[in-house]
Amino acid sequence: MATPYNHKEIEKKWRQNWEKNPVNVNDGKKPKYYCLDMFPYPSGNGLHVGHWRGYVISDVWSRYKMLQGYYLIHPMGWDAFGLPAENYAIKMGVHPAKSTAENVANIKRQINEIAAVYDWDMEVNTTDPNFYKWTQWIFVKMFKEGLAYEKEMPINWCPSCKTGLANEEVVNGNCERCGSPVTKKNLKQWMLRITKYADRLLEDLNKLDWPEKVKKMQTDWIGKSYGAEVDFPIDGRDEKITVYTTRPDTLHGATFMVLAPEHALAASLATPENKEAVDKYIYEASMKSNVDRLQDKEKTGVFTGSYAINPLNGAKTPIWISDYVLADYGTGAIMCVPAHDDRDFEFATKFNIPIIQVIAKDGKAIENMTEAYTEASGTMINSGEWNGMESAVLKKEAPMIIEEKGFGRKTVNYKLRDWVFSRQRYWGEPIPIVHCPKCGCVPVPEEELPLLLPEVESYQPTGTGESPLAAIDSWVNTTCPKCGAPAKRETNTMPQWAGSSWYFLRYVDSHNKDELVSREKADKYLPVDMYIGGVEHAVLHLLYSRFYTKFLYDIGVIDFDEPFHKLFNQGMITGKNGIKMSKSKGNVISPDDLVRDYGCDSLRMYELFVGPPELDSEWDDRGIDGVYRFLNRFWNMVLQNKDKDVKETKELVKLRHKMVYDITSRLESFSLNTVISGFMEYNNKLIEMTKKGGVDKETLETAVILMAPFAPHVAEELWQQLGHDTSVFKNTWPSADEEAMKDDEVEIPVQINGKTKAVISISADEAKDAVIAKAKEVLGDRLSGNIVKEIYVPGKIVNIVQK
Repeated sequence: MATPYNHKEIEKKWRQNWEKNPVNVNDGKKPKYYCLDMFPYPSGNGLHVGHWRGYVISDVWSRYKMLQGYYLIHPMGWDAFGLPAENYAIKMGVHPAKSTAENVANIKRQINEIAAVYDWDMEVNTTDPNFYKWTQWIFVKMFKEGLAYEKEMPINWCPSCKTGLANEEVVNGNCERCGSPVTKKNLKQWMLRITKYADRLLEDLNKLDWPEKVKKMQTDWIGKSYGAEVDFPIDGRDEKITVYTTRPDTLHGATFMVLAPEHALAASLATPENKEAVDKYIYEASMKSNVDRLQDKEKTGVFTGSYAINPLNGAKTPIWISDYVLADYGTGAIMCVPAHDDRDFEFATKFNIPIIQVIAKDGKAIENMTEAYTEASGTMINSGEWNGMESAVLKKEAPMIIEEKGFGRKTVNYKLRDWVFSRQRYWGEPIPIVHCPKCGCVPVPEEELPLLLPEVESYQPTGTGESPLAAIDSWVNTTCPKCGAPAKRETNTMPQWAGSSWYFLRYVDSHNKDELVSREKADKYLPVDMYIGGVEHAVLHLLYSRFYTKFLYDIGVIDFDEPFHKLFNQGMITGKNGIKMSKSKGNVISPDDLVRDYGCDSLRMYELFVGPPELDSEWDDRGIDGVYRFLNRFWNMVLQNKDKDVKETKELVKLRHKMVYDITSRLESFSLNTVISGFMEYNNKLIEMTKKGGVDKETLETAVILMAPFAPHVAEELWQQLGHDTSVFKNTWPSADEEAMKDDEVEIPVQINGKTKAVISISADEAKDAVIAKAKEVLGDRLSGNIVKEIYVPGKIVNIVQK
C-alpha cells in the first residue's frame, strides 16, 4: 500500500535539504541564463495569491532552464524607497525605515514559501546605502553629461501625497499611487533628458522579443511624428505664432487656431473686452492635470479676440485658447482644420466656427458635413494651386513647399517629455547636488558618495513644495565642493523609479564596493534573458530601464544597450467579478493558509492552472482541491509502480515520448495552464497502464523530471523513492523521439467524390497500392461508376473519384 502524501513533512524535509545542498550551483562550465522577476515594493499587506503567480511562473521557467543545463541567475530584492513605502509608514504612524524593514522580513518569509530557487546572496535593497550610492553615481554621471538639469515648470502635483509626479504617474487624471485628483504646481525641478534617447528607444524596440502590445504602448508614448512648423503672423502685431502640424497639406482648411493656456502669448492676445474671460480660463486650466485635459469629453475654450494670418492664403484666423492643447507638445499652438479632425470638428461646431473641406473622396465635396472626413486619402479641393492633387502625395510634399515659400520648415516631433525627477518627499535617495551662490549646481564628488539620507523623527511631507529635508539645517548647510564657499544641499529626493531603473545590473555583483558592476561580471552574466512582471509597468519602469541601460552603455559601464531580451507579462489574479484584490475591498486572498492546508506544490500548480498566464483570472479557492487530488494520484501512481519489474513495451515508449513532447511544447509556448492539464491527462493514462501490468522505471523517472519545475518537493521525494541519492534537478530535461511517438496503426477516412463513406485501419507505413486496395474492398458495391482518380494522402485520407 502506498505511503500517503504528507505535504507538511515532505516540504519541510526538502527545504532543509536544499538549504544545505543548493541545486543551482555555478561550476564555471555551464552557460548562464538570467531569469528575473520585477522586484516588489515591500507593502505592509504582504503577498496575496496574485503576487505568487508571477513568482511561480518565473521559478518554473528557471527550474526548466536549469534542467536544460544552464547556471541560473535568479535573484530577488526590494524596491523599498518611494511613495508606497512612505505612505504606508505615515498611515501606520511609524518611521519608513522601521516599517520597510518589517515588511521586507514578512514578504521574504512568504516568498520562501514558494520554494523558488532565488539566490539570496545576490539580494539588493534600494534603501541600502551600498546600493543607492550607485543610484546617486548614475545621477552625477548624467549631470556631467548634460542629461540631468534643473528647470522651473508647471508639474503634476498630488495634494494628498504632497509631491510632484511625472506624466507617467498620472492615470486618468489621478495619482497613480493614491488615486487623488492631480492638480498643477509651478516648482523648480530636476529633469532627466530622456528625450535625447527618443529615437534609439523607438528604433531598438525592433530587436526585442517583447509582447507587441508593450512595444505599441512604448511607441505611442514616445509618439514620433513627421510634419511641419508653420509661422502665422499675428494681425496688427509684429510677433508670429508657430504651430506644429502633421497635416500641412490641409493648411487651406485651417479656420481657427488654438493656443495652450500656458503659451507665452496667450494672456497678451486677449483684447480688452475678452481679457476677464481669458484670464479666468487660463487660471482654471492651471488647476487641471495634462491627462485630465486630454481626456475631458467636452471641449472648452475662450476666444482671445485676436487673429492670425494664414500665410498660405492670407485668411484671418481667429485665435482661441483651449486646455486640450498642451504647452509641452510641439509649440503649444495648433492650427485647426475642423473638416478633417474629429476634435477640431467638435470644437468648431460648438463655437460656430466655419468648416472648410479641403480633402474629398473622388474630388466631391460633402454637403452639410455632420462629422469630420478623416480618410487618409482623397483629392484636394478648396486649396488654390493644390486643387486636384492627391492628399497622400501632398502630405509628403507640403513641408518642402512651405519651407521653399519661407513661412515654415519640415520637422519631427515627439510626445515624449523629459522626465520630472524631483520628489518633495523624505523617503528617497538624496539628489547629490550642492547649490553654490558662486558656482551654481555642483555635484557631490563621486568619492564622497553615498550622500546618506539623514535620520529624522518628522518626515511627513510639507505640502509647500519643499522636501522635509529642507528643515534640517545641519544637513542642508554645507560647503561647495568646487570653491569651498558656504552652500546648500539639494533637498528634493529621487523618485521610486531611480533605483528600479538599473537594479537588475547590480544583482550579479551586489557586494562590489568599487563599481556599480564589474565589467567582467557584466560581460559574463548580463543582460537579463527573461523578465517577468505585470503589463502595468510597460511605459514607466520598462522605458526608464531602457533609458538607463543605454546611458550606461554610452559611458562604457556595460557592453549592451537593452536590458531585457525577452519579456513576459503575466495577467492579474482578481477577486470575484474581476475586482482587483485590495485590503480596502476585503477581497485579498493570502497564500499562507493555502500553503498550510494544501502545501506549496499544490498552490504552485493551481496558480498556473487557473487560466492562461498572460490573462487575468478570477480566483476561486475551491479549484485547489482538484490540483491537490491530482498530486496525490500522481504520488500514488509512482509509488505503486516503483518496485515493480516492468519491462518497457512499445506502448509505454510511445506514451513516454508523447508526454515529453506535449509537456515541452506547451511549456515553451508559455501555455502553462495547459501544461497542468496535460499532466492530469497523462497521469490518467499512466494509471491505466498501471492497471494493465505496470509502468516501467524510465517512464516513471521521465514523468518525475517533467513534474520537477512545477512541484519540486513532490518530485524530489519521488526521485529519492525511485532509488536515487542525488537531486532530481541534477538531471537533463528529457527529449522526445518523433519516430518513437508514431502510431503503428492509424485510422483514416475513405471517401467517394469527397464524401466520407467508411473508415479503415492501416499500418503507419503501408504502401499506397495496399491502402487503395483496402479502401476499395471496404467500399464494395458503393463503387458503382467509372473510377476517374484514386487519391491517397499518406496516413490521412483516401478519396476515390468516380463518374
